[in-house]
Amino acid sequence: SLCGTLPERVIGADGFCVGQFCDAGLLLPDEQSPACDELADQLEYAPASVPKIWHLEVGNALLVAERRGRIATRELDRLLASLRNLPIEMDVESPGEILPRQVSIARQCEPSCYDASYVELARRSGLPLATLDLRLRKTCKALKVAVLPQ
Repeated sequence: SLCGTLPERVIGADGFCVGQFCDAGLLLPDEQSPACDELADQLEYAPASVPKIWHLEVGNALLVAERRGRIATRELDRLLASLRNLPIEMDVESPGEILPRQVSIARQCEPSCYDASYVELARRSGLPLATLDLRLRKTCKALKVAVLPQ
């Protein structure tokens, strides 16, 4: 499960960061689970923060799902429209400021720079990162970044 059992206020008023492998469970019907539903419910209490590449990764994941017949074109269009209603906060930090930190994380812990962008945002913002990806979880542990599920 993506986030385990989340007490109603575990995330706190400041929110959380949505990890790269978490967004599919929030959007794609065949990847949803009770844990993903709980995480989606948390969006009622606090926003989710994402790095600037998030919208491209979500768009690509949805497009690949459509191409592989996992979702119909109509469903893709509905999901894209529903994204506009989610309380997602895009990182506003300058790429020139964060890229050296992302590369440093990637050097130190060996995730890709794409993955390091999620860890860097969670670290900088002091928010937990919602992810099931084992490499990201290991990186977060090494850098003392909280993860969901705990």
